[in-house]
Amino acid sequence: MTKTGMQRFFWAALMVLTFAVGGLGQAQAQPQSPVTVPAVSAAPEAGSAASLDTKAARAKLDGIKADLDQKELALQGRTLPNAELQNLRQQMEPIIANIRALIEDQTPKLEASKARLTQLGPKPKDGQPEESADAAKDRAEREAAVAELDETQRLARALLVQAEQVNAQISDRRRAGFARALLERSDGILSPSLWLNVVQAIPRELRAQRITLSDTLTQMDRNATFGVLLVVALALGTAIALYVGRRYIAPRLVRRDPEITEPARRSRLLAALAVLLLGAVPAIAGSWIVWIAIDSADIFPPRLEQVVAALLLGIAFVAFVRALVDAILAPDHTPWRLVNVSNTSATRIMSFSVTIATVMMIGKVLESFNQAIAAALPITVVTRGVFALAAVLLFAELLRRFARKASQEEACLGPYVAPEPDIGGPLRTLGWIVVGIVIASVLTGYVAFASFLVDQVIWVSIIVALLILSIALADEFIGGTLRGDTRVATTLQANTGLRLRSLEQIGVLASGAARLGLIVLAVLLALAPWGIESTDLMGSIRAAFFGFSVGDMTISISSILIAALLFAAGFAITRVIQRWLDHTFLPATDLDAGLRNSIRTAAGYVGVIAAGVLAFSYLGLSLERVTIVAGALSVGIGFGLQSIVNNFISGLILLWERPIRVGDLVVVGDGEGYVRRINVRSTEIQTYDRSTLIVPNSNLISGIVRNRVRNDRIGRVLVSVPVPRATDPDLVAQIMRTAALAHREVMSEPAPRVIFKKVTENTIDFDLICFVDDIDAAGRVSSDLYFEIFRGLRKAGASAVPEAPAHKPEEYEEEPPKKPKEDEEEGLTLLKDKSSP
Repeated sequence: MTKTGMQRFFWAALMVLTFAVGGLGQAQAQPQSPVTVPAVSAAPEAGSAASLDTKAARAKLDGIKADLDQKELALQGRTLPNAELQNLRQQMEPIIANIRALIEDQTPKLEASKARLTQLGPKPKDGQPEESADAAKDRAEREAAVAELDETQRLARALLVQAEQVNAQISDRRRAGFARALLERSDGILSPSLWLNVVQAIPRELRAQRITLSDTLTQMDRNATFGVLLVVALALGTAIALYVGRRYIAPRLVRRDPEITEPARRSRLLAALAVLLLGAVPAIAGSWIVWIAIDSADIFPPRLEQVVAALLLGIAFVAFVRALVDAILAPDHTPWRLVNVSNTSATRIMSFSVTIATVMMIGKVLESFNQAIAAALPITVVTRGVFALAAVLLFAELLRRFARKASQEEACLGPYVAPEPDIGGPLRTLGWIVVGIVIASVLTGYVAFASFLVDQVIWVSIIVALLILSIALADEFIGGTLRGDTRVATTLQANTGLRLRSLEQIGVLASGAARLGLIVLAVLLALAPWGIESTDLMGSIRAAFFGFSVGDMTISISSILIAALLFAAGFAITRVIQRWLDHTFLPATDLDAGLRNSIRTAAGYVGVIAAGVLAFSYLGLSLERVTIVAGALSVGIGFGLQSIVNNFISGLILLWERPIRVGDLVVVGDGEGYVRRINVRSTEIQTYDRSTLIVPNSNLISGIVRNRVRNDRIGRVLVSVPVPRATDPDLVAQIMRTAALAHREVMSEPAPRVIFKKVTENTIDFDLICFVDDIDAAGRVSSDLYFEIFRGLRKAGASAVPEAPAHKPEEYEEEPPKKPKEDEEEGLTLLKDKSSP
């Protein structure tokens, strides 16, 4: 309460003590005023602040709308080139991001205003008492704030739709222009009219070249001072030194020792990376230095500068291709090779790759020169077609040399030498398909498409080679660093307390994530020349990850992952609480074991249900929607899905309560075997004859199942031995007990017991009951005991009955298993009148 309010309350209390009951009502009216007045006075301040924010947002939206309208007018006018469309495309991303940020900023304010308005309740209806002036004023202000925020939100959403439409229109224009230029048709390379047009255009081209040469000489005479020429000469000298020196410096800095027959994987990768860097970086740096010098000197006309740039870029490209092939294939250094191909294939790929790159460089320089002199279309078509054919014919020759026949391989390698691994058939088939398409396109007049396809083959080949090297480096230096006794793994294990197995798993996940990122990057780079940009793909990925609206719901991968994490956290907390109840709290109580188990199970159900409700709430799925879905599913369940749902729920129960686990030895009806897999619908049990018994999960839940290893793997061995009636029972018991105690797999506790089972007309029957710590050994131990007992009886001069039944490994399971204590009591009862041997 404020100071003024406290003073008024004091004077009101004084008036209560001074005046009568009539003055009491007046005093009570006075202290209420300080509670109402500040609220009324504060409302305009909050409203004014909200109004200022809304006005600022509205002004921002007005500016965005004007920008969008201008871009729409630009698209409706003349046909824009691809460069301008690309510029517009890049400008749209910040606009869309700003609109989304504004919507996200205004949404909580609108929800808060609606919540405050809801607290006032509905307006009084006709015939009901009217609300006070303060309440009416507060309602009007809140309704105005809600209306203002809602209108701003609707305007922002409308602008977002407009921006997305403009963005889509730009992308459509770019794709349409790309397809139109790519599939533009001209005369075929063998067309006589095309060559006739070329001959007719030659005089014009010669004049254009003379004019270009004259302009170049004039500009060089004007700008080529001694200092400028000195700088250009120094740049050329530096570039030549870098380009030539890398051929001699790289082998000295990176030594691939031929005497090392099996170098470590990390050594091979480091050598490959060094070869790539030392082979490509100096050439690229030299071309860049020369370009900076020529561009600063301004000794060439602007239209010829692009020719010089194409030449310098081509030289760097050839050097890069050679270094990349040398890094991966390592010709003449077989142990250091990253790809398993023969040395002949590696050398062949190196020579052909450099040749094809050189041909492509010359073709690009000539195309740039044709653009600089504005060459006639027939000359441009012939230039592109000839160099596309030259490149694809070189590629075809490379494929032909790889297609060696088996007889040639036998003649070269001999009948007893296996051929070295080489490039597989599918790659050659794909290569021949590309060759056929390019040749057919050039002959039919689709020269632009043929040239583009050749460029794409080279571009994709470079990307694949870089991807192979990058993935190998990521696996080795991310996953390999956390695997084994490396220094990083040892340091992390010592400082974080993680196990070595956990570090290996983290390394596998990290290398997998790096692989995924590299593959996505490679796909984006491969699709870039086709007009598909990273912004388009990233927009789709962002929409899928951060959500897209379906009605009034927003579905997103991120929300699903977070909901799954919330459920996992709730489940983990539930298990911790269950463990605390089971080991700490409940043992300290006087409750019986059944009630303890019920409490523990109920706590688990409550925790899982609470975790599920929390996860559903985060996803925006209320209980009403879940009920609707459950009601819809119940209709399908009633029409024939009872069995499937029953097995599904039973499978969940099996996985949750784990009455039967993978590896348990169970008996289901007439079948017996080991549980190998628990699926959603059924459980697979492997029997003794190695066949698979598939049992529906509902049978395991509702039927009777004997789990021999539910609590432990201890197994009981029952050996029944009938001997003639004349045999000394004590001697037989001693032999049987000695055989059991001498066996190394028979448990000493509970101790083996011999039971005098019964007396028949011709025999007296004994049972030896002992236990083994693993039920899998019961059959083998039973067989060993039979051999040892019969051997002991024969040695002692007693003879066993020849008709003794052969014991099966599972014979001891024919009667219900007994506890060791019960076996002991039974043996004592039958032998109470006999003395121990």
